[in-house]
Amino acid sequence: MTHALKEKAYALGFSHVGIIPARPGRRLDAYLRWTEAEMHGLMGYMARPDRIARRRDLNVILPGVRSLVCVALNYFTFRVPEEIANDPSRGRISNYAWGVDYHELMTPRLKALAEWLQEALQPEAVAYKVYVDTGAILERDHAETAGLGFTGKNTMLIHPRQGSWLFLGEMLTTAVLDYDTPAPMPSCGRCHRCLDACPTQAFPQPYVLDARRCISYLTIELKGWIPRELRPLMGNWVYGCDICQDVCPFNRFARPTDEPDFYPPQPTNWDDVAPPLLDLLALDEAGFQARFAHSPVWRIRRWRLVRNACVAAGNWGSETAVPALSHLLSDPHPIVRGHAAWALAQIGTPAAKEAIRQARRHETDPDVLAEMST
Repeated sequence: MTHALKEKAYALGFSHVGIIPARPGRRLDAYLRWTEAEMHGLMGYMARPDRIARRRDLNVILPGVRSLVCVALNYFTFRVPEEIANDPSRGRISNYAWGVDYHELMTPRLKALAEWLQEALQPEAVAYKVYVDTGAILERDHAETAGLGFTGKNTMLIHPRQGSWLFLGEMLTTAVLDYDTPAPMPSCGRCHRCLDACPTQAFPQPYVLDARRCISYLTIELKGWIPRELRPLMGNWVYGCDICQDVCPFNRFARPTDEPDFYPPQPTNWDDVAPPLLDLLALDEAGFQARFAHSPVWRIRRWRLVRNACVAAGNWGSETAVPALSHLLSDPHPIVRGHAAWALAQIGTPAAKEAIRQARRHETDPDVLAEMST
């Protein structure tokens, strides 16, 4: 049955699968120390007592759980040419968000796998719960235990022959299955390229990520003001960041995924993976919905994407962006207005300064006024 279950998982398109007993993650204590140090930032749900209870005991999630099926799906597509990726007039989007939202693709497949198991084990009653980056479990820890890879110094799960471009998912089930005994894995050894490459120094030590300084956190999870001292370090990233993966030696083994939905709509059109900042700054709500409706980018909503584009435009420093940024000084969202003001101050041309001066006359939000006064 376990062999058949794995074959079914591969038939559904998963790249790797491993099955382990449903026990707490081996690094739960490290996770608790991480939350106690408040390195999860404003992601309060990660430290909630009820979520911690689920990580301590998977029976809180699914009573009677016996097995944990861990799957991984390769999402690597291609590398962006350096001249495109490093063009400051473009906003970079993390590789994983170039195509369809992975939740929409993986969750139905995991449910199909669970329903197949239920059908196969009849008349035995089998309960299940599936997660794709949404459950209160230590998915990378469990995936490592299941033999899907090892944890790198950048905290990513790394498959020794495929790299770290992997989406993870889990099925918890009350079914009793045969469990894997993973083969020994390599490690990062003395390599510390990821730690050195991080522009915001988000790794206080190997294997520890301070999310509060991570560009992915700042552009995706953070719902408020991006700290001023970190904005100049973010470059042209507007959604996520791939730097610590791009420099990882194991990712030289990455092979393009077979999933067509993970590719951008037009792979030869660089605007899909690194859109011009002027286009992003001009997005209204309708334009945002039309462009990102089925993309992971949709989850941050229009105002956060435009906020991020304002920071990238400030780092670009071109007077070309002044008209678009000046228009955003009257945006309905105060955080957009404030970051647009910061970007204009970074550009610092007479036109940029005049736009701030004019907007300050009718601005009432104290946080925006603080941005306009710096």
